[in-house]
Amino acid sequence: MIVIVMGVSGAGKTTVGAALAKALAAAFLDADDFHPPENVAKMASGIPLTDEDRWPWLDGLNGELRKHEAESEDAVLACSALKAVYRSRLIEGLPGARLVYLSASYESISERVATRKHKYMPASLLESQFRTLEPPSNAREIDATLPVDEVVRRIVAGL
Repeated sequence: MIVIVMGVSGAGKTTVGAALAKALAAAFLDADDFHPPENVAKMASGIPLTDEDRWPWLDGLNGELRKHEAESEDAVLACSALKAVYRSRLIEGLPGARLVYLSASYESISERVATRKHKYMPASLLESQFRTLEPPSNAREIDATLPVDEVVRRIVAGL
């Protein structure tokens, strides 16, 4: 089973994804760990990534997910996957992949982001994330403001 936990920066993808992977005894992958240095430098400078910046990164993530599937290993990927075309690229060749969308209002996420330190994603990019977001129609939508254990319980129940 391949599960992609998606949403804007600050929605809790990494926290929920890691907890979900543990609950499912699955491998956990954080898409942030796969960004090339050029992407990290742009984001750290407050510059949003372009689609051209993302294509090689998304293709690499798809390759990682395909490796897990080929080895019959369950995996959970935490990835923003804000546009439908990004999600299509991520799950290409993975017909059983499932999407979980952590959703919340701009105000809720903005409060969360204001109190955390991310390794390279400044709070100033949150607006661009919400502008870019194309909410998925083919995902299980979960309220990102719920406690992590409740979010994981709902995801597991839906799988």
